[in-house]
Amino acid sequence: MTNCKAVEIAKNIYWVGAVDWSMRNFHGYTTSRGTTYNAYLIIDEKITLIDTAKIDFKDELLARISSVIDPAKIDVIISSHVESDHSGSLREVAEIAKNAEIFTTNPNGLKGLTARYGNLNYKAVKAGDSISIGARTLQFVPTPMLHWPDSMVTYCPEEKILFSNDAFGEHLATSMRFDDENDLDTILFEAKKYYANILMPFGKQAQVALKALGDLEINLIATGHGVIWRKNISKIIDCYKFWSSEEVNERAVVVFDSMWHSTEILAQTITEAFARRGIPAAYYDIKKTPLSDIVTDIFKSKYLAVGSPTINNQMMPTIAAFLCYIKGLRPLNHKGFAFGSYGWGGQSIAQVEDELKAAGVEIILDKIRIANLPTEKQLDEISEKIAALQL
Repeated sequence: MTNCKAVEIAKNIYWVGAVDWSMRNFHGYTTSRGTTYNAYLIIDEKITLIDTAKIDFKDELLARISSVIDPAKIDVIISSHVESDHSGSLREVAEIAKNAEIFTTNPNGLKGLTARYGNLNYKAVKAGDSISIGARTLQFVPTPMLHWPDSMVTYCPEEKILFSNDAFGEHLATSMRFDDENDLDTILFEAKKYYANILMPFGKQAQVALKALGDLEINLIATGHGVIWRKNISKIIDCYKFWSSEEVNERAVVVFDSMWHSTEILAQTITEAFARRGIPAAYYDIKKTPLSDIVTDIFKSKYLAVGSPTINNQMMPTIAAFLCYIKGLRPLNHKGFAFGSYGWGGQSIAQVEDELKAAGVEIILDKIRIANLPTEKQLDEISEKIAALQL
């Protein structure tokens, strides 16, 4: 067992999670700064553990718990979320803490945990349920589809701590547990990236959850991933209010792949044309930037232009994968168009336009199709079209 120690975050409440410094991909989401799997131990009349950790990190989790108390003495386990980065070590902890009751949502948490870990000592809870663990009370607030049907948060009114599960978190490996011990700009970028790539489709559910939490006094937000919020609580809550809204910024993102630079030249022209209109524009060669970073920029940018040359009567596979990813995230209130060059077929540009429509993007300019290398006249015409758009 590793020599890891718990970190006290409030009197007799400890962070006992794990730090995954090396994780670089979270099912398609590039995590260049790693992540944490946060779990929390409360020492009270009933020893309580909130969440576990990915199975690979069970030894780290158990070592941190053991630095405070014998894990066999755990009386209560709260499972906020079935997904394996939160519940992966549940069975191993339950085998040690043989008398522990495991609280999960009814019915989805109960079904999900049973399917993964078999019949353990589960107790199903619903909205409004709470338990006393001694001097403290734990109140359960289901947050379905933020981002799984079983998700819930737990609030401790005596300590004013919100154990927030996936909400307000970020994939960020750090040795320092609190927001004010880390660089705020980095945290907020990673929080935005987390929201854009995981929670974007669930804005309405996020707003419902924010409303449910709106009357709570909160001194700490103890997240499922990343830092614990204590100084910038209002800032991250305000970010979630904006991110979950339908509001977007006057900003353009241009994404493309290119074979012989022709589509690349079109992308440069389109980016410059937006900028001349006073609309900040970002330019992404999809071969050079991870999808999840591009999506973070697209998330609250109103305009999206996507370009691909034609290969074997199809769009480039990189662009197809990107559009599949976007379609699943369903960005709101986006406007855009397709562009690309071709040698003899040119089918890719219509395919890109169709996929943009399927993702809910409003088409504001007919597809730009240029055979071979664009001429200066054609580039000028593209710029004029963007300058004339009624935005």
